[in-house]
Amino acid sequence: MTIMANSKSPLDQAIDLLVYAPIGLAAAARDLVPTLVERGRRQLDPQVGMARTIGHFAAAQGRTQAEKVLEGALERARAQAQTTLRQLGVLPEESPAATSPPPAPAPRERPEPRPTVPEPAAAPAPATVPGHQPSAIDLSIPDYDSLSASQVVPRLSSLTISELAAVRTYEEAHRGRKTILNRIAQLQGP
Repeated sequence: MTIMANSKSPLDQAIDLLVYAPIGLAAAARDLVPTLVERGRRQLDPQVGMARTIGHFAAAQGRTQAEKVLEGALERARAQAQTTLRQLGVLPEESPAATSPPPAPAPRERPEPRPTVPEPAAAPAPATVPGHQPSAIDLSIPDYDSLSASQVVPRLSSLTISELAAVRTYEEAHRGRKTILNRIAQLQGP
C-alpha cells in the first residue's frame, strides 16, 4: 500500500487529506470518542481529585483566617466605639477594679456661681434634677463635644433657660470653657 500511496499525484493526496480523511474521522468518531474520553478520564481523574481536595482545604483555611481577621477587626471597632461613646457621655464610664481605689478627681477651677432666673412651673429637665449630671446626648446642641467654643456660643441664644442650665452644668463638669460659661451667664441674666 505504501507503494500505491507514493504513486498518487499531489492532487489525489490533497483530496485524500481534505475530503476522505475528515469523512473517515467522522464515521469513526462514534466509536473513537467514548474510548478517547475514557482514556483521558483515567489519566486526569487522580489529578483532578487531588486538585479538588487541595481546593477544599485551601478554601477552609482561607475561611478560618478570614473569620479570625474579621473577629479581630470587629472587636477593635467595638472597643473604639465604646471608648468614643464614653468620651461623648453616652455610655457610663467603666467602673474601676474592686482592688484599686478610684482615682481622685483633678481639682478644677470653678467659676463663681451666678444667680439664675427661676423657671416657669414645669417638670424639671433631666439636666436640672439635683445630683444628675447631663450627658452630651441630653444637650439641645447636637454633637456638642465635637464643637469649638466659637461654634457653641452662637447657638446658645436659641436655648431655653433649662437647656442653658443643662449646657452650663455639662460644660462646668467637663471642659470648663470660659467663653461658653460667660455667654450662658449673660443670657441667664443677673
